[in-house]
Amino acid sequence: MRPTAMRPCTTLRQREQRLIRIGLLIAQSGASGIWAPSSEACARLAVEEINAYYGLLGNEVELTVIDAGQSPASAAEAIDLPIEFDEIDAVVGMVPSYQRASISRAIAGRVPFIYTPQFEGRERDRAIVTVGETSHELLEPGIDWLFEQKRATRYYLCGNDYVWPRQTLATARRIIAARGGEIVGERICPFGFEDYDSIFTEIRASRAEVVVPYFLGAEAVLFNRAFAETGLAATTLRFSSAIDETVLYGIGPDATENLYLSSGYFGSLDSRNNQGFLERYHSRFGETPPPANAFGQSCYEGIYCLLALAEAAGDLAVPAVVDRLGQTCQRKTARGSDAPNIAGQRQQIHLAAVDGLELRMIR
Repeated sequence: MRPTAMRPCTTLRQREQRLIRIGLLIAQSGASGIWAPSSEACARLAVEEINAYYGLLGNEVELTVIDAGQSPASAAEAIDLPIEFDEIDAVVGMVPSYQRASISRAIAGRVPFIYTPQFEGRERDRAIVTVGETSHELLEPGIDWLFEQKRATRYYLCGNDYVWPRQTLATARRIIAARGGEIVGERICPFGFEDYDSIFTEIRASRAEVVVPYFLGAEAVLFNRAFAETGLAATTLRFSSAIDETVLYGIGPDATENLYLSSGYFGSLDSRNNQGFLERYHSRFGETPPPANAFGQSCYEGIYCLLALAEAAGDLAVPAVVDRLGQTCQRKTARGSDAPNIAGQRQQIHLAAVDGLELRMIR
């Protein structure tokens, strides 16, 4: 039984040590471990920029990388001890949705919790500040484009067995049905599933025009490679927001035919915000850093979101930080347009067609 540590009853401004410690909670193994290098790089860039120019609440910021592991319990345990012993002042988490609730329970409102990646939406816990786009925001423009430009009405849905794919595919069903389309098949697969041939047999038999796959990280690499190897890529469209540049490099250029993606951020976006971000990113990490991608770059957004909310509130007290959502501008962003970025505001969605490993913006 571990000893209980009492958290000091002082504010950040009353501490002698003028240091704000941010815990970056990421999975360093498992399916989502594919994004660990880019997540850490983007977070470190944000912290270094903040320290170089203005600090947070006038204080220096320190980043601590914490391994969330692969389960809800491992994530909760990983974050509980640093908070209990007053080792971190805020949490920025880029972890799968199945870990989010357990992390929030472990934090228990003691420090701000910024959750950065895209997610299924409908988060009711007010103590969680969500930065990423929701499934509805990401799916709707892509499905509309497929109906309008490809005349695609028959859809097959598949993904991993947890909250993000399940609720995302439920959202896809509603959007497709509202437009008069048809769901011709659906399959939910456990992590480590390898019997893709049975899925591909179903897809062929269903005469699906579009497959909507929502597999996590490394699982998406395996599924999409197998999809192309079986010959389906030449005849059947794929559309997803679960695939970014890091996953694309894993899939390989020969397996991306007829693949369409949606995201709030692509590394190839032609905007002043993104050009500035990429220049700073490559200047800091060299010509061949972890690829800039939506999941990793969300950590950069998350830290700047925390900065904006804390400075608007004048403290890191959780209620004050949460109450500033939608009311204050972030100082830096790489996402969306060049318009001012409001902390917590929904972002512009981009659609891209994949050509080998290159992305061509289509909307």
